[in-house]
Amino acid sequence: MQTSVRDAVTAWVALGANLGDARQAVLQAFEALNHLPGTRLTGRSRLYRSAPYEAQGPDFVNAVAQLDTSLSAPELLNALQALEALAGRQRPYVNAPRTLDLDLIFYGQSHIDSPRLQVPHPRWRERAFVLLPLADIWPDQVSAEDRARVADQPIEVLPEDKA
Repeated sequence: MQTSVRDAVTAWVALGANLGDARQAVLQAFEALNHLPGTRLTGRSRLYRSAPYEAQGPDFVNAVAQLDTSLSAPELLNALQALEALAGRQRPYVNAPRTLDLDLIFYGQSHIDSPRLQVPHPRWRERAFVLLPLADIWPDQVSAEDRARVADQPIEVLPEDKA
């Protein structure tokens, strides 16, 4: 069992997959996030199925994870991208179907705007596949206006025992 993380920052990561066994990929990613150095998974949303948004391919399985981490935001981004690579993520073109997608949505109260990382994620309020799972574990962050903005995006909660 992992000990508590010192000087931890709370980070929020959106998870998604739409190739292969997408449900299993997201569940394995929760486990992998909990085993990152200096990091502990402290919350997770339900799993959702969503139609691709500004993307192609089969439906996605999506979720959001809450982490306590002592990694810096760039270190956490590197770790997320390493997990994507381990899951076989390829980037042949923008918004291509993916075996695993991990997006850093929030990193504490930080505002980061660099060529490699923007936090809060610049489009988190535009995507039902981020908003609804985020509302599961951080309901105060998602307003009624946010929900109304994405109401036309197809998304549903997955049953616990199947995709």
